Amino acid sequence: MFKYGYRIRPANENLLLKFYAALILFISVICVSLLNCVSIMRKDIQIGTYEYITIIIAVGVGILTAFCHYRYRYDDFKQLQHRQLLSRMILDNGWCDTETVEFFEGLGKRDKITNFPKIYYKMEHGLIKIRVQITLGKHQEQLLTLEKKLESGLYCELVEKELLDGYVQYTLLYDVIADRIGIEEVEAKDGKLLLMKNLEWEYDSLPHALICGGTGGGKTYFILTIIETLLRTNAQLYILDPKNADLADLGAVMPNVFYKKDDMIQCIDEFYENMMKRQEEMKTMPNYVTGKNYAFLGLEPHFLIFDEYVAFMATLDHKTSGTVLSQLMKIVMLGRQAGFFIILACQRPDAKYFSDGIRDQFNFRVALGKVSEMGYGMMFGTDCAKQFFYKNVKGRGYVDNGMGVISEFYTPKVSKKHDFMKTISELVKERQSTSADEVKADED
Repeated sequence: MFKYGYRIRPANENLLLKFYAALILFISVICVSLLNCVSIMRKDIQIGTYEYITIIIAVGVGILTAFCHYRYRYDDFKQLQHRQLLSRMILDNGWCDTETVEFFEGLGKRDKITNFPKIYYKMEHGLIKIRVQITLGKHQEQLLTLEKKLESGLYCELVEKELLDGYVQYTLLYDVIADRIGIEEVEAKDGKLLLMKNLEWEYDSLPHALICGGTGGGKTYFILTIIETLLRTNAQLYILDPKNADLADLGAVMPNVFYKKDDMIQCIDEFYENMMKRQEEMKTMPNYVTGKNYAFLGLEPHFLIFDEYVAFMATLDHKTSGTVLSQLMKIVMLGRQAGFFIILACQRPDAKYFSDGIRDQFNFRVALGKVSEMGYGMMFGTDCAKQFFYKNVKGRGYVDNGMGVISEFYTPKVSKKHDFMKTISELVKERQSTSADEVKADED
C-alpha cells in the first residue's frame, strides 16, 4: 500500500457503500456505548424508551460523521470512488478470469474469480498514479491502452504514461483547475517556465512553443504573461505583431517591438545572424565544453515572440514567405544549444505555413479556447487519440509540454486590476537601470 498504493480488488466493487456503512456503524456503536456506559458497567441493560432514543441519536451522529467526511475530506471520498470505479471497470469488461464452482451440493452454482489483474492506485500531490502489471495474458492489450477510459471515467487528465519493469504506470492530473496559478506565481528559472502547479515548459531541453486559439480564448493574455515573466530574468526579447494590436503597444515601453512587414523580416534575419554569431563565440570561450548549452556558459536566452504568424505569412509573396520560413526553420533546428527560442502564436497552424516539418520542432504546444477538430489535428497530430472537450472558461485549453501526452491546461490567472503595460514598463526601466550601473562599475 505504501509503495505502489492500494491494490484494486473485486471487493472494491461497492467500496463506497461498505466504507460509509462501516463508518456509520462504528460511530453509532461508540455513541450508544457512551450514552449507556452506566448501564453497561452495572450490567443492567434493558431496552426501553431511553435506549431507543440513544440508538436514534447514535445513528444520527454516525450519519452526520459520514456527511462530514464527504464534505470536508472530499479527496478521501474521491479516492474511494476511483478505486470503486477501477474495480467495476475490470469486472464489467470481463478483464479477469473466472470459473464456475458449485455451492454445497444441490444449492446451485456461481462464478468465482480465479485471477484478478494487479492494479494499484495512489494519489499524491494532486497526481493519481495507476500501476498495471504486465502479465502477457489475454487481457494485456486492453490494460496497456487505458488512457481514454481513465480520463473520462475518473474525470482526470493523463500527463504521463511510463513503461516500467513489469508494469505500465499511468499518471493523471486530478482536479486540473485546482492547479491553476496566478500570474504572480509564474516563474522562469533554470531553463524552465512554471505555468501550472504541476506543469512546466522546459525550454532549455524542449525548445520552441506554438500557441493557437481563436478570439476570446485568452491567447494574448497568456503571451503577455510569458513576456512579463521572462523580463524578470536576463532573457532578451524580440516581439513581432503584424496586426499592430496589443503586443505592438509594448513598443511604447520596451525595445525590439516590430509591426511593419520590412522591420519584422529584418528582425528575423538579425535574430538568425545573432544565433550563428553566438554559436561561433561559444566555441572560443575558455569554459566551453562540448554538449553543454548557453546556460552553462552563463549566457542569456533570446526569445523571438511572433504573434499572428499565419496572418503575416499570408501577406507575403511566395518568394519572401519561402525565405522567412527558411530562416525560421534554421532557428528552430539550431537554436537550442545557443539559447535562441521561438514562440509562435496563431489562430490555426495551417500546414501551408508549417512545411518541411517545422511544426514538429515546436515541443511545447498549447491550444486555447474553442478549436475545431481539424485545428486540434494540426496542433497535436491527426493520429492523436485524445478526446477534446470545450469548456466555457477563458484561458482553458490543452497542452503538450513535449512529453507526448496531451492534457488539460489553464493559463495563469490575471486579475482585472493587473496592468501589463505598467508592470512591463517598470521591469524594462529596472533592467536599464541595472545595465547602466554595471557599465558604470566597469568604467570605474
